[in-house]
Amino acid sequence: MPRACRDPRGHDEGPSRPLGRPHERSVRSMASARSGSRLEPGRPAGGPLQVVIVGPGGEGRVAAEADRVEALLTSRGHATARRLAARDDWGESRSRQDGLPAADLVVVLGGDGSMLRTARWLGREQVPVLGVNLGTLGFLADFSRDEVAAALDELAAGRFQFVDHLMFECEVHRGGSIVHRQLGLNETSILAGPPFTMIEVRLLVDGVLATTYRADGLIVSTPAGSTAYSLSAGGPIVRKDLDAFIFTPLNPHTLTNRPVVDSAERTYELVVPRPNAGSACVVDGGVLTALQAGDRIAVRRAQHRFRLVEIVDHGYYRTLREKLGWGGGLRSAEPAGESHSGEPR
Repeated sequence: MPRACRDPRGHDEGPSRPLGRPHERSVRSMASARSGSRLEPGRPAGGPLQVVIVGPGGEGRVAAEADRVEALLTSRGHATARRLAARDDWGESRSRQDGLPAADLVVVLGGDGSMLRTARWLGREQVPVLGVNLGTLGFLADFSRDEVAAALDELAAGRFQFVDHLMFECEVHRGGSIVHRQLGLNETSILAGPPFTMIEVRLLVDGVLATTYRADGLIVSTPAGSTAYSLSAGGPIVRKDLDAFIFTPLNPHTLTNRPVVDSAERTYELVVPRPNAGSACVVDGGVLTALQAGDRIAVRRAQHRFRLVEIVDHGYYRTLREKLGWGGGLRSAEPAGESHSGEPR
């Protein structure tokens, strides 16, 4: 018997929704809906903000950085900070009633993996997030330790903007039931796995067969995920505030299969008629399920968006240049006299 479907926050749900078109309500209007946060771009904070600091457990440097950030917040009178106990299972989506208090801002300490877990953990109750990079790359966790104090000052003064990131729901349909459902930010990947022979992946768009890939797998990524696994597999960079999905085949055995960008308004289904013994569906780097013959993987945009705080001079193109070495070396210095103030965002 298939186990009960679980919603993106990890709770059992009632009857599953059939495959079909995504929700009709405007994503733009949902993105602009207030999440309970008092942060508003262009307006100074009207009093101390409620800030929650989170990070992965088991690392002393995370606890030390949490102490420092908490001191920065409280010493400036910007916020009342609250730290959540570090926990190894924080990647499991939970509601505020399960531990996340009402907050105007969540400060995430870690790397991009921590940001992905935070997006899933917040589930349907997304609040603005500011990421502090303690890892190696930090594309989503955009601020370094040295930039935190200035970023918090800019935040309190209202000199920031929100960038809403498309999220998706991935559903696994098996035997007429939804056996898995997961909320994600970066990508859903279908991977061939052991014994490492090619698999056939059929792509259906709104129930109509679009194409069939014969490859080592297929990545379906959001614009946020376009600079992650999909990029490494040869996919394009898609600006993170666009509404689109990117389809990137893994080592396709044909010259005609190339990455494709399509609308996020549609529902996409992936079917693997004959999976390998080790074939799997992976969401944001975590295995969702081993694939069985006849499984249908549905990917559609989620109703809610991951909201990142972006400070002046921390625009998208600067991040591409400095973090991915776009047009130059990694973290190359700016030419003398060049300013970020006029760069496109």
